[in-house]
Amino acid sequence: MSERNRSIIRVFGVVMVSILVLAACAPAAPAVEDQLEIFSWWTTGGEAAGLEKMFELYKGEFPNTEIINATVAGGAGFEAKPALKARMLGGDPPDSFQVHMGHELIDTWVTTDFMEPLDDVFQEEGFNEVFPPGVLEIVSYDGHPWSVPVNIHRANVLWYNKKVFEENGWTAPTTFDEFFALADVMQAAGVTPLALGDVGIWASTHLFEVVLAGTLGPDKYIGLWTGETDWNSAEVTQALESMARMLGYANPDHSALSWDQANDLVIAGSAGMTIMGDWVDADNLAKNFPDSGWAPPPGTQGTFVALSDTFGLPKDVPHPEAAKEWLRLAGSKAGQEAFNPVKGSICARNDCDKNLFGTYLQSAMDDWAKDSIVPSLAHGAAASESWVTMINDVMTSFVSDLDVAKAQSGLAQACVDAGVCQ
Repeated sequence: MSERNRSIIRVFGVVMVSILVLAACAPAAPAVEDQLEIFSWWTTGGEAAGLEKMFELYKGEFPNTEIINATVAGGAGFEAKPALKARMLGGDPPDSFQVHMGHELIDTWVTTDFMEPLDDVFQEEGFNEVFPPGVLEIVSYDGHPWSVPVNIHRANVLWYNKKVFEENGWTAPTTFDEFFALADVMQAAGVTPLALGDVGIWASTHLFEVVLAGTLGPDKYIGLWTGETDWNSAEVTQALESMARMLGYANPDHSALSWDQANDLVIAGSAGMTIMGDWVDADNLAKNFPDSGWAPPPGTQGTFVALSDTFGLPKDVPHPEAAKEWLRLAGSKAGQEAFNPVKGSICARNDCDKNLFGTYLQSAMDDWAKDSIVPSLAHGAAASESWVTMINDVMTSFVSDLDVAKAQSGLAQACVDAGVCQ
């Protein structure tokens, strides 16, 4: 070997040793110790902002855990639920997933043995002391809690444009007769009375549950889900007739709009009212709309149609400890106080600081404490998911043909098929 080649090799060796020494001395990049996949349908406005608030808290405590935000767009989980079902049945569960409190989780995934009970999390975190008894009852089955509620939403809210109402001297209707009288006046003034966005049929089912509650009252409404109230009753007929009439005052393109696009019509002043859950409050805040008014829809004064978003723990998830830490955060005071003010909901806990919440949410807290609480149909608290699907099918036909007798027959048969009615 020539002296020149030996020199080159010596220089190369020195360079390589230097590189290895520098690499050894350089600070190592933080390793991703774990992952956490959270599945939800929170993709817009306040709901996405609220979810990000909880992610920030989680990352602050577990900076080396990578969070996978597995979202599927679509109000009320209309698109997300089929995607979740495919994953659960395919043996690919997310670490935790958003699900409505009550029958939506229990009847779909708990009774079929896809979920882990959460007794240890509830006991360690003191959740049995800070969640109201009614909430604990709804999230429990066979003596065990199965999901952690992160919030409480109210389904029955009539939202309106205060500026439009004040300019015309209108007041929010408290009865169905007042609603229809005002709707006629609005139409004459060139304002669409009722904004509806049911590109996902759940929004029509949501409207129907509110009309049912306003027509039947709390006790008979609850009886629909236990078999004590007859779906063939005159009151159900009256509710369907009222809804058919209300649909006649809705925007003609309602089947092409989402719930938040319907709310945009109210914000713009081209529509006067919309009946939707109190996530509208967060939508209004996100869109810098200060002129939103609210009231109970006709007949529902003193009734709180409730739903809750919760998170559970599927069996055989990839990262069970990270998932349990997420559940602890979701139920914590810090987590709920960070999430709910921007989500547009109130805490499921009973010890949150009321001063952190806006005017509407403070009023919802007051009503939650004194109103008759009834479960939401469209959002999984009142009926099993299969039963809700059957009612959605009835509503799909009803909003097109407005056939009251056909719809009532379908609703009665759905109760039979759900195994609740004889």
